[in-house]
Amino acid sequence: MTYLERVKMALHYLVPQLPLTRTAGWFAQKQWGALTHGVIKLFAWHYNINWQEAEKANPRDYASFNDFFIRKLKADARPIDSRDVAVFPADGRISELGTIERGQLLQAKGHFFSLSDLLAGDESLIPHFEQGQFATVYLSPRDYHRVHMPVSGTLRKMTYVPGELFSVNPFLSENIPNLFARNERVICYFDTDWGPMVQILVGATITASISTTWAGVINPPRTGQLQSWTYPAEGESAVRLEKGQEMGAFRLGSTVITLFAQDAVALLPHLTAGRAVQMGQAMSEARTDNSTTNHKKDTL
Repeated sequence: MTYLERVKMALHYLVPQLPLTRTAGWFAQKQWGALTHGVIKLFAWHYNINWQEAEKANPRDYASFNDFFIRKLKADARPIDSRDVAVFPADGRISELGTIERGQLLQAKGHFFSLSDLLAGDESLIPHFEQGQFATVYLSPRDYHRVHMPVSGTLRKMTYVPGELFSVNPFLSENIPNLFARNERVICYFDTDWGPMVQILVGATITASISTTWAGVINPPRTGQLQSWTYPAEGESAVRLEKGQEMGAFRLGSTVITLFAQDAVALLPHLTAGRAVQMGQAMSEARTDNSTTNHKKDTL
C-alpha cells in the first residue's frame, strides 16, 4: 500500500461516520426548489446519469435529492430474464461471488469474512448456507438504487443489525477486514422454490437510510440494538414477492449480498469480480429437472 493509500485509509477510520451520515440524510430530504434541482443537475452531470431510462427525466420533477436518488426507471428499462434463472437484484459491479467454503465468504482478493458474522450469529439461518453460493454487488453513486428479487419468494424474517458505516467502495473492501460484516445492514430471509435465500442490504457512510417495500424505512432511527421481525408463510399478512419485483432501496450508495443454499444455483461461469451488471440480468444458469433444488422444505 502506498503512502497516499495509507492516508486515505486512516481518514476513513477517523471520519465521524454517524454525524456525516445524519447530515447527508437531513440534506437529501430537504425540498429547496431551485437549489435542490441545481444539486441534482450537478450530481447527474458528474456521474453521467442516463436520464433517458428514468421514469421522470427532468431534475425539476424531483422534490428532494432522495426522490431523485431512488428514482424509478421506465417499465422497459430493465427487462427481467424470463428463463428459469436467478437474476441480479441491482445495478452495479460484482465485488465477489462464489461458494461459501468453511463458513467464509470472499470479500476481496486475499480477504475473507465469516458467514456467522455476516448473519449476526443467527443460528436459525447459518446452517442453510454452508457450501452455498453468494454474489456481492456494489452500487456506485451513479447506479439505479432500488433493489429487486433474484427469484420469487416469501419473506420469513427480517433483521436490522447496527454497525459501522464505512464506505463500501472497492478500495476499502480490499483493505478493511470484515467490512460487510461490520457495517450496519438489513438481513432479509426468504423461502423460495430454489430453497432458502437471504438478501442483505449493507449500509455505508452517508447511506442515509435503507428501506423495504413491506416495512418502509428501517433506519433511521438508529437505536444501536439488533432488531428482528418474523413473517407468516401464508395468509393476509404474508409478504410474497415475485422475481424482479422491487424489495428495497438505498438512499445513497451501498452493497447488496445475496446468499443461496448449497446446490440451489450454478452461478454463470463468465461472471467475475469487477464486471458491471444490471438488475434483471441472469446470475445463474438455467435449472434442469435434475438441478431443481431439494431445499423447498428446508424453511425457517
